[in-house]
Amino acid sequence: MRLSKLFGKTLRQTPAEAENVSHQLLLKAGMIHQLAAGVYSYLPLALRALQKIENIIREEMDAVGGQELQMPVLQPLEMWRETERDLAFGKGLFTLSDRRERALVLGPTHEEVITELVKRNVQSYRDLPLLLYQIQTKFRDEPRPRGGLMRVREFGMKDLYSFDTDEEALNITYQKMIGAYKRIYERCGLDSVVVEADSGAIGGKESHEFMVIAESGEDVILNCSKCDYAANVEKAESVKPRGGEGGGGSEKGEMLPMEEVATPGKITIKEVSSFLGIPESQTLKAVFYAADGEVVFVAIRGDLEVNEVKLKNALGCHELRLAQEEEVAKAGLVAGSASPLGLSGVKQVGDPSITLGANLVAGANKPDTHMRNVNYPRDFTVDLLVDIATAQAGDGCLRCGAPLLTTRGIEVGHVFKLGSFFSERMGATFLNRDGVARPILMGCYGIGIGRLLAAAIEQYHDENGIIWPTPIAPYQVHLCPLSTDNEEVAARAESLYAELKREGLEVLFDDRAESPGVKLNDADLLGMPLRVVLSPRTLKTGSVEVKMRGEKEVALVPMKGVSGKLRAMLF
Repeated sequence: MRLSKLFGKTLRQTPAEAENVSHQLLLKAGMIHQLAAGVYSYLPLALRALQKIENIIREEMDAVGGQELQMPVLQPLEMWRETERDLAFGKGLFTLSDRRERALVLGPTHEEVITELVKRNVQSYRDLPLLLYQIQTKFRDEPRPRGGLMRVREFGMKDLYSFDTDEEALNITYQKMIGAYKRIYERCGLDSVVVEADSGAIGGKESHEFMVIAESGEDVILNCSKCDYAANVEKAESVKPRGGEGGGGSEKGEMLPMEEVATPGKITIKEVSSFLGIPESQTLKAVFYAADGEVVFVAIRGDLEVNEVKLKNALGCHELRLAQEEEVAKAGLVAGSASPLGLSGVKQVGDPSITLGANLVAGANKPDTHMRNVNYPRDFTVDLLVDIATAQAGDGCLRCGAPLLTTRGIEVGHVFKLGSFFSERMGATFLNRDGVARPILMGCYGIGIGRLLAAAIEQYHDENGIIWPTPIAPYQVHLCPLSTDNEEVAARAESLYAELKREGLEVLFDDRAESPGVKLNDADLLGMPLRVVLSPRTLKTGSVEVKMRGEKEVALVPMKGVSGKLRAMLF
């Protein structure tokens, strides 16, 4: 490809609207263009990289027995109502009506569609197992599209769905797919880790995410410093340290009588603990939520934070948000001094951390007042005691007790065991060996194509631009002749371009009449794996200057047999 003819221009300045590295570099390199919030055009260079990623994915999906198909973007809303996932996705669904006022959805995923399709085509256990996949455009009305291709409203996705006869077969398929995913990321040149994850609106009882480690990642990963436990912070569980023993209690946590204490103007955990001279772990925090419109009182130890994903799962609600002031007041709760003591008429959820330690300080349910020496379950109980705390670095690993560490990552894939959730609701059954109808067990396996592209750039770049991993680079070689007003340089560059293409190498040929500085800067920005420079100086030695994009060393390579040497450097 001649750079002079390439659609898309590089920019000298970083666009002000770009939020993270991949967003900045993709815009600056002229590879993407934003049409609206979370909606992008992929220009030729980015599209070539996406197509290479897709080809790797196809090869690995086919290798494990997947069959590619394509399902509609438009889906009847009643299918989503059948599984009640219209409520789970909520405002994230793009909805519309046709001319006959039939409600439709722009598909954010295809579980309902594939279940209906398989229901019509599978009758017997002899038809299973089955692996069906597509690479299709998805639509999700993200409330805050951000980070370029990281969180968008329209995106390409590979989604594969598995169909099995029983749990044992589903487990085999699930592990087979995890292996295929590992190979995909390895072939794309990415370092990835597998972590336990929350299933979210997709549903299912078990799921794992594949993360590319990157400081810019929006996901926090908790991993054990000793064993192989790793989980997304939304899912991570841990052993919490015990709270301090307050109120003069013994080291064994002797429970002391409750006593009222004035705390004028002190409403936050930090203010109360500082005023009373106790650690935050010696307090009980009250947080108010609205779950599907119902106010919920949440109690957790003061040094911990509520994990809203865990809380939403525990409540089984579709919408969870912090309660508004008027909702709190209507429920009879006193913000800043609330506690479960004597509370009634409001659903109460407690984290097990409130059982660790003794003699906590909690609100007295009246302004400017708290209670010392509050103990569970002597002084209060809750309707639901369940882990709703956000795991933190330093907490103990549930498996081995060693301290947990944190790092940041970018989700590039997610796999789910769906079980019979969809098949039972939509009547997708098969006849087993005994002729008995049983629900098909399903799995779902997704990869965001554009997100994977962005994650590669987040993982591989420097201050000058992108450093493409060779397997997904738009082109393998960036041919960069300098001083093209020199007829000999121009002629030799054309000859070399033709030779490299004949030998099967993918070449981006900078045939522009630009200065050496502009050409070399653009080569670094665009990030092709191998840069080949031809100049009057190299012609004198019958060689070309060769440099791998991620390395500092420059080598002079003889022109004779150069294509073979370049191939050896690339592969």
